[in-house]
Amino acid sequence: MSKIWVLGAGQLGAMLKHAAQPLDIELRPVETDELDTFPIADDDWITVEREHWPDTPATKQLSEHPRFLNKQLLATLADRASQKRLLDELELATAPWVDVTEAVSAEQLFDELGERVLLKQRSGGYDGKGQHWLKQDGGAAQLSVPQGWGGNCIAEQAIGFDEEVSLIGMRHRDGRMAFYPLATNLHHQGILLATVSPVASKAPLQQQAEAMLSKLMESQDYVGVMTMECFQVGDKLLINEIAPRVHNSGHWTQAGSSLSQFEAHVRAVADLPMVEPLVKAQGIMLNLIGVDYNREWLGVPGVEVFWYGKEVRPGRKVGHINLCISERAQLLASLEQLKPLMDEVYGMAIDWVVSHLD
Repeated sequence: MSKIWVLGAGQLGAMLKHAAQPLDIELRPVETDELDTFPIADDDWITVEREHWPDTPATKQLSEHPRFLNKQLLATLADRASQKRLLDELELATAPWVDVTEAVSAEQLFDELGERVLLKQRSGGYDGKGQHWLKQDGGAAQLSVPQGWGGNCIAEQAIGFDEEVSLIGMRHRDGRMAFYPLATNLHHQGILLATVSPVASKAPLQQQAEAMLSKLMESQDYVGVMTMECFQVGDKLLINEIAPRVHNSGHWTQAGSSLSQFEAHVRAVADLPMVEPLVKAQGIMLNLIGVDYNREWLGVPGVEVFWYGKEVRPGRKVGHINLCISERAQLLASLEQLKPLMDEVYGMAIDWVVSHLD
């Protein structure tokens, strides 16, 4: 059977490899800074775990392979301006925005977008990085942006949203699609901290979300797992960002579903049978951000720890914890037992999780 090569060898690539092994699929993540090339066969498939990569011999070989999936769309979505244009062309709701050029003044942006305007770098920003709030400075006509951002950012209207949600869908080469329930997400300092799915109050939004993501995947003949992050404003969804890959907010599926997002992506790429994912119970994910590994987490019933083996640094995702316990009393007891084993911010996150339990 054909191999699957993954452009990128971070934690997402590692989890894709882990999901491929029981399927008897050879999947090989490739570091983007590799100076070597690889024995890639003509009938192998190439996919990604990231939207941005440097120009190296390895990335050149993989990205120019005729079976590099979704190549054109990856380039479109990696640039926030072209991503927004695509959403506008498809009439998919997103926050009002402006492509910032040297000719655009701060006054124009405030006039068009309102009192709160967020600048976002067109590429490279993630986990709250690459964002800058535009400040009112006495009506200055010229736009002041961070150094190096000139001509490389968009301006977006700040949205007063109720909550942030995300939808993960999969599409096979024959056009069939399936979706997970909407996930409800908690961010802290711009980084995803916790996810719960499904949440009963989000069920009325499921059809709307699936229609939006379906339209995008169909229009691009997309193959694989795609993630749509949205702002919930009342009973409407506005797309914040699109990720053409497996995503942090889908990690709960490893414990909470019969089919993890990683296996779903491997199945789509390898053209294996497609099935609807079956939810076992509410899934909970806690991101481990800049914290040291604690073996005592393993002593909490129902806790599943995924440690990435990275050097621990402030603000860096170094692992995650999943829980999926159908008995409510045990779930609450496990969450309470976990609290004192984690930093203070996770006490807040666990309280947020409990408030979203059905």
